[in-house]
Amino acid sequence: YQRRVRGAMSGCLDNLNCGDCCTNLTCGCVDSDWFQDKRNAISSILAGSLFAVGWWIAIDVGATEAGHYSTAYWTCGVFGTIGLLMVNAVSNSQLRGDAYVPGALGTSGTRVWMVIGFLCSFGALIGASFILFGEYVYKKIEPSYPGTGFFMQNLLIFMATIIFKFGRVEDAY
Repeated sequence: YQRRVRGAMSGCLDNLNCGDCCTNLTCGCVDSDWFQDKRNAISSILAGSLFAVGWWIAIDVGATEAGHYSTAYWTCGVFGTIGLLMVNAVSNSQLRGDAYVPGALGTSGTRVWMVIGFLCSFGALIGASFILFGEYVYKKIEPSYPGTGFFMQNLLIFMATIIFKFGRVEDAY
C-alpha cells in the first residue's frame, strides 16, 4: 500500500475494497490486492476504450449523417481531446510541488496548464450539450442522431480524461 502524502490528490480507485461480495468466489483473482496491483492498467484500458468509442461515435455520425449537421460541431471533440492531453500531461507530483519543474513558471505554471486543460474539457462538454439540447431537442430537428452522437463523444472523452488522470497511481513502484 502507498503512503499518503499531505495535500496529495486522491485517485478514484484509492479506496476500492471488494469486501464480502468476493469472499465466496473460487477464481481467486478478485480481491482488493489484485485491483491495486492492476490499477494503472485497468484505468488506462478503460480510459482508452472510452476515448476510442467516443471518436468512433463521432466518425459514425460523420459517415451516416452527412449534411444533417454543421461541420463546426467537430470542434467540441477536438477541444475535448486537447483538454485530455493537457490535463494528463501534468503529473500529480508537479501539481503538489514535489517534483523539480524547470522553467519560468514552475509549479504555478503547471497548475495554470491544468486549469486550462480542464477548461477545454468542460467547454467541450458544455458546447456539445448546447449542440444536443439547443439545436436538436429544442428545435426538434430530425434526425437527432448527430446531436446525440456529438454529445456522447464529448461525454466519453471527458470521462476518459477524469479516469486517466485520477484513476492511476504514479508512485506504485
